[in-house]
Amino acid sequence: MLDRRTGLIGLLLAVVSAAAFGTSGVFATALLDAGWTAGAAVTARIAVASLALAVPALAQLRGRWSLLRANAGAVLAFGTLAVALPQLAYFLAVSRLSVGVALLLEYSGVLLVVLWTWARLGQRPSRVTGAGVVVAVGGLVLVLDVLSGAQIDPLGVMWGLIAAVGLASYFVLSAHSDDALPPLVTAWAGLATGALVLGAAALVGVLPWRTVAADVELAGRSTSWVVPVLGVALVSAALAYATGVAAVRRLGSRLSSFVGLSEVLFAVVAAWLALGQQPNAVQLVGGVVVLAGIVLVRLGEDRSPAETAVVDPVPAGAESATTPGS
Repeated sequence: MLDRRTGLIGLLLAVVSAAAFGTSGVFATALLDAGWTAGAAVTARIAVASLALAVPALAQLRGRWSLLRANAGAVLAFGTLAVALPQLAYFLAVSRLSVGVALLLEYSGVLLVVLWTWARLGQRPSRVTGAGVVVAVGGLVLVLDVLSGAQIDPLGVMWGLIAAVGLASYFVLSAHSDDALPPLVTAWAGLATGALVLGAAALVGVLPWRTVAADVELAGRSTSWVVPVLGVALVSAALAYATGVAAVRRLGSRLSSFVGLSEVLFAVVAAWLALGQQPNAVQLVGGVVVLAGIVLVRLGEDRSPAETAVVDPVPAGAESATTPGS
């Protein structure tokens, strides 16, 4: 069972992370409407975020550079699988699917986390946890309103499922704590690696690239394009990843992944307040259902052996040590 104080701090950090991730749509919309491509926006987001975290991260590493070298494999895995992969796959999925369907596919990654902890750690979910999984996913379907005007494309579905693998990798890789880098350093190194991967994808043409250095409309007001770039980088990336990794270290991958579902709720609220996109009754009911599912998962985890007491096995290719969702 989780230590009460550790659990509360972890839940607070997870909620802050989800809320920060949830603002990305508002900032990104301003850039996309101004003519930016999704690939350019997400690469700028991750690159600027890594620069913002560089100074505090390097300060934490002062005198401990060997720790970074020892974790080189884990950093590469985290930056590639947990940062770049879900970002790239999600935007490729959105190009062929409705946003709701793409998000639902990506967030099916929480089910992969449950299967991973069961298969690799022997942590079979309790009946309460299982009920929470079903309830939370059902609520997510309602919040995303995927039953209304859904577009299905086989290639888009494939990219959505790859994004799910990336999302699951974020939670699984973040959960390792044995000889790992500090959460802030993990976030910085992972973002820097992810930015390099996405930049390379843009150079070879996999990621369409176009930026527009002109004023944009943000929350109904005209402002410099720099404002949404800083917002999407500092809030929905730097803050989100740093607090997210710290939360997973305290809660474990399974519980934190379900708390992460609240990102969708925060995204809906942010779009409502900033863009006037008022949620309908079905989405509001879905939000309540998602929260009920998260509560059930939390109660189920209290009845299970603490995941954080066991260090997850490091995937192949990241043996040296270790290093999280739109």
